[in-house]
Amino acid sequence: MKTPVKTELFASKAPLEWAIIANGTLSTAQIPIDAEGKVVDGGIEAQARQTMDNFKHTIEAAELTMDDVTQVLIYVTERSQLAVFNKVYAEYFQAPYPNRAAMIVAGLAREEMLCEVVAYAAVP
Repeated sequence: MKTPVKTELFASKAPLEWAIIANGTLSTAQIPIDAEGKVVDGGIEAQARQTMDNFKHTIEAAELTMDDVTQVLIYVTERSQLAVFNKVYAEYFQAPYPNRAAMIVAGLAREEMLCEVVAYAAVP
């Protein structure tokens, strides 16, 4: 059985939930959109921060903490963006850090998006 996590994030028209809990694991994917569903301006730093804020909001909406996050997959559209994303990302975690991977991709679902995060967290 899977249970959606109720968040205050923009209600997407796409057939998706911002997070699902199943089998003791929260699964989520987050993008740099604001409360109106628009991709934020300001380049990779602003988009990384919005993505991580949306991510943290979702984790807390599930009554978890960032310490419960076990794995993070980071997607950026240019290798040079990764250092900036890492700087922002580091503000949201403390040791022991989640396992993670970072990918440089040709593009994301919305052309103006520069980053996306997929993550998993343990649900006690």
